[in-house]
Amino acid sequence: MSKNIKVAIHGITGRMGRRIATLLLEKGGKTELVGAIDSPGAPHVGEDIGKFLGRAKTGFAITDDIKKIAKDIDVIIDFSTPDASTELAKQAPKLSLPTVVGTTGLSPVQMKTIEEASKKIPLLISPNMSMGINLLSKLVEQTAKTLPEEFQIEIIEAHHKFKNDAPSGTAILLAKSAATGRKLDFDSVKNFSRSGIGKRKPNEIGIQAIRGGDIVGEHTVFFIGEGERLELTHRAMSRDTFAAGAIRGAAWLVGKSPGLYDMLDVLNLKGKTQ
Repeated sequence: MSKNIKVAIHGITGRMGRRIATLLLEKGGKTELVGAIDSPGAPHVGEDIGKFLGRAKTGFAITDDIKKIAKDIDVIIDFSTPDASTELAKQAPKLSLPTVVGTTGLSPVQMKTIEEASKKIPLLISPNMSMGINLLSKLVEQTAKTLPEEFQIEIIEAHHKFKNDAPSGTAILLAKSAATGRKLDFDSVKNFSRSGIGKRKPNEIGIQAIRGGDIVGEHTVFFIGEGERLELTHRAMSRDTFAAGAIRGAAWLVGKSPGLYDMLDVLNLKGKTQ
């Protein structure tokens, strides 16, 4: 029997960190939670992971130094902050740690650091770990390619009131998929807000963000033509959708060659659209 894959969570006190840790404890299967990392000096450092989650003790304490647990883990899952993810991307290659990054809101400079890390370790990054969203991204690409440019593309995304970045990383992922389908340069056609007077520009891909309440995540891509409209929608009802995807991605990543991967690789959806 093959041994369990030993997982650590970077950003254990965040919403996603908690859910991933809980899911690993409840239904780990071949994946096992054996470590957690929080920021230096954080109040829960030193506390047992199980106790922190309101469960039975696990025997593994939250640490603020990844080097202390690196030799005991096979892969690390990161849902933290852009700055913390960037720092992790600097440390993980030195420790030969496969890394899954789910943090959104990364700047181009921070993304560059992560890309550099992937030259030395297998690194999976995705703004959304759900199977549905990643399949949707391929459907959006195919639809954008199939429909003529007379069908304008707009995206509306909605999230809870605590979300820090807007538009969401998932909305940007979908917009990039649409731009790829149309063979357009994303940075040239994106429009994240509209104010004032002015007609819609040709080939523009608009994203509008809604923030409020406890919305887990909703994304709709509109293809709007004359006399008809096609809408492709994904609604997440639970963060467990993303947590399960991250765990699946972590298990898939172990043993891979150094490189930059995403959930399309995990789900074998990387093939070109026809």
